[in-house]
Parts: sequence; structure tokens; C-alpha cells
Amino acid sequence: MLLAGTVVADARTVYDEGAVVVAGDRIEAVGPRADVEDAYPDHPVREFDLLSPGLVGGHVHSVQSVGRGIADDTALLEWLFEHVLPMEASLGSEGMRTAAELGYLELLESGTTTAIDHLSVHHAEAAFEAAINLGIRGRLGKVLMDKRAPDGLLEDTDEALATTERLAETYHGAAGDRIRYAVTPRFAVSCTEACLRGARDIADRYEGVRIHTHASENRGEIDTVEADTGMRNIAWLDEVGLTGEDVVLAHCVHTTERERDILEATGTHVTYCPSSNMKLASGIAPIADYLERGINVALGNDGPPCNNTLDPFTEMRQASLLQKVDRLDPEVAPAQTVFEMATLGGARAAGFETVGALREGWAADVIALDTDLTRATPLFDPLSHLVFSAHGDDVTFTMVDGDVVYDEAFGGLQTADADEIRRRARAVASDLSS
Repeated sequence: MLLAGTVVADARTVYDEGAVVVAGDRIEAVGPRADVEDAYPDHPVREFDLLSPGLVGGHVHSVQSVGRGIADDTALLEWLFEHVLPMEASLGSEGMRTAAELGYLELLESGTTTAIDHLSVHHAEAAFEAAINLGIRGRLGKVLMDKRAPDGLLEDTDEALATTERLAETYHGAAGDRIRYAVTPRFAVSCTEACLRGARDIADRYEGVRIHTHASENRGEIDTVEADTGMRNIAWLDEVGLTGEDVVLAHCVHTTERERDILEATGTHVTYCPSSNMKLASGIAPIADYLERGINVALGNDGPPCNNTLDPFTEMRQASLLQKVDRLDPEVAPAQTVFEMATLGGARAAGFETVGALREGWAADVIALDTDLTRATPLFDPLSHLVFSAHGDDVTFTMVDGDVVYDEAFGGLQTADADEIRRRARAVASDLSS
């Protein structure tokens, strides 16, 4: 298949009249349209306005999708322990599957082709199956909580780690390696030292398995960890082995100089979630400083109850503007930098080596957007448009691993019945509120 239009191949390469050739699950060619068509004259052509690499959600909670709007205007720890965790605990296997499907549907419809997904304590296999069936690329993990968990979520440490290991054995590398595993402690507040060290042990035993957790999102969280351990959050995670090139830490809003040195020295990945950090009044993550240190930064929406959308384009805009305000410098976090966070930065964090750009031999994860819009007129700079003007509902086409999973021209989601997913999600949400 030959996809033609304005091609943003990566943050530094734009072809105003470009084309991408897909063969199987790989990109076979990308470049000026005339050159590509000359080299591939027999490929069927699809015309689009704007083509881009699929975006990477560096930290999402797909299974919280059925709780969108349940805890607005609430501080983090109250939001989590009094609203969101009880909601997760109430979901059975079918409810969890529906919640995950709703999340993946929104991601695919709005241009996210890869997600680092923080699931829940129970029924994680339902979300794995949903990801496999809907066609998203993902780094998924069952949540670990062996202390300070509400009813229905508190686990025995050994049983939790054993379940994690079984899931890693079952799903790591599933769907032709489109699905990979992340060991996923909720955060240091709700995990014992034995649990955290056990998470590191499992990640070390399985090649390519990563660790994904929250860190230093909120001052109350940091105070709790310090009271428990005598150490600040990231220093404690480093002590128990939860830093390194295979670790993704969501948020990292409040960090000391020493903790930033740890992140830099260990190659730990940080995921920036600006909308969530604003909505929960957590603060502004020092992303400009992280980037100056060479720390890899991904971009994430977090969960629908604290955002309340999984639109990656909204997140790119917020990411740039908030850093400019924080530094009082309009040159901070330009479109190029933010687009890299949402593509290659996320792919590095997720550990997918050939994702995040349109390049020959790389995975065929491609999205297309409509630009026949007032909001896109005029369109001087396609990259600027993607970061500052585009919306998720501009996406008309989503391809993952060479498979078309969403195509507006052919009815939307191609891998499941989107109307049925929404119907079941409304029923699950109705049960939650009754």
C-alpha cells in the first residue's frame, strides 16, 4: 500500500508532497511522492491530507476509562484511595475487559498506536486480551499493591509476584511481539520493600520485560514514602532497584537535585503528564531540566478520571505551553521537542526499537489526519499544526504493524464493534454509580 500526502516522518523531516510505502508489517519506503511512486508504480494508493508516525502514550490507565469524571476537583491521594481504587476494585473480568476496550478504542481513534498501560490488581488478563484483539501496540502490566490498598485490592506479596510472573510468561511477546510486559507496582506508597525488590527480580529474569510505576507526583505521596523509609521517593526506588534503562517513572514532578542526578546517571525514563498534573494540582514537572540533562522524556495522558481525555494532541499542546509558563521562556519546549516526546521518546521508554518515526525498515505504525478544517487554515508548518492545533478527532486513519485498525472511510474501528464497546461501557458505568 502507498500512502500519499504531507508526510511528517519525524520531528526533523517533513515532505510536503510525500509518500509512505507499507509492505507487511514494515515501512518499505518513505520520501518525496514522485520518487516513491516511480520506485513503486504498482502499489495501490491511498490519499490523505497529513501522515504522521503513530503517537506513543507513555503512561495511560486504560481500565480507568469507565470512571471518567467520577472524581473531578479532588486532590491526588483522596482521588485515588476514595474514588479511583474502589472503582477498580468493583470491576469483574468482563467489566475490566470493557474498560480496557473503551480506553484502547479512544487511543486508536485519536492517533495513539502504542501505550504503556498501567492496568489494575485483578483481571489484568482481560486487558491483555483486549489489547491483542483491538490491535494496539502496548507495554502492559498487572498492578502490584501489598500495603495501604483498599478492600478488594490488597494482595499477599508472594501471590502478587507469582501472578505477575505467570502473566509475563503468557503475554510478553504476544501478538507477534506487539504486546510486551511491564512489572507494574502502583507506587512506593502501596508496595512493601519486598514487593519492590521482587519486581526488580522478575524484570531481570525475563529479557525485555520492563518496570513501570508512579513516582514523586504529589508532595503528600513523597512525605508518606519518606516517613516509611527515611528517604525521598526516587532515592528509595533507586535503593530497591527501581531505576535504570528498563524503568519508566510516571510524573516525577517534585524531585531534588540528587534525585535528578539519579535519574540521569541510571538512564531512567520519565513520562510527563501535564494535563493530569494540572487537574490534580500536583505541580509542574521540571521537564526542561530533565531534557537538558539528557534524560529521556515520554508524554502521557494518565487516566480518564484525572484528565479527562486520552487525546494525545491535547497533551502535546499542554506539554509545551506549561513548560513555557514555568520557565517564562517562549523558546522552551518547541514543537519539535514535544513531538519527539510523543513519538521517539515514548518508544524508547516503551522499549520498542523501531517505533516512533516513519523510516525504512521500521514498524508500519502510521496515522493520518484531516486538515480540511478552519482550525488548520492556513497550514504553514505541519509540525506546528500537529502540536498546537490538531485534535484527536482529526485522525481519519490508524495503522499498527501494517494492519489498518481504524479507518474513518470504512466505518471507523476495523477490529471490533465500537458502538457495542460504548454500549457495554455505559452499562458498566451505570452499575458503578448505582
